[in-house]
Amino acid sequence: MTLARLGTIALTMALGACQGTFSASPEGIPVALESIDGAPAPIRTALAEELATAATDRKVDLVGASAEARYRVRGYLSTATEDGETKVAYVWDVFDSQKRRAKRLEGSSPVPAASMSSLDKQALAKLAQDSMGEIAEFLSAAKSEPQATAEAPIQTAEAQPTGTPDEENQVAMQ
Repeated sequence: MTLARLGTIALTMALGACQGTFSASPEGIPVALESIDGAPAPIRTALAEELATAATDRKVDLVGASAEARYRVRGYLSTATEDGETKVAYVWDVFDSQKRRAKRLEGSSPVPAASMSSLDKQALAKLAQDSMGEIAEFLSAAKSEPQATAEAPIQTAEAQPTGTPDEENQVAMQ
């Protein structure tokens, strides 16, 4: 092999290793999972555990519901059977620190269960992975935006007379 070819291979490998470095990461943005409605307690608990695993896999800083967080997530689950196929539908509302909904993530997935209470670990893991993937994508995009602070008051112009009778009907903008 020639020296030039070895150099090209080394450069290609180095650039390939750097690709992950340039992608956005949700790391450093605390997110609190506040609630999961629509599922029985054992399913909520199991799904919360799967979400924690999925969050770790995606470098999402999942914190407890009472902790300070930049975002808070509330989940809603339901199942429906149509044409013999059961699907679990999910909605994740992501709220900012001002309690405004910043994003709604929703979807559905076929599951090998007849009801919510019979969802198995594999179905919950898939739901958690899909859901946390969408949440991580939102957080990565939000990370590049400045964090919202208290809104500044609205600035308005004031009308002031200019002093001479001909100009009294004109206004100056401040």
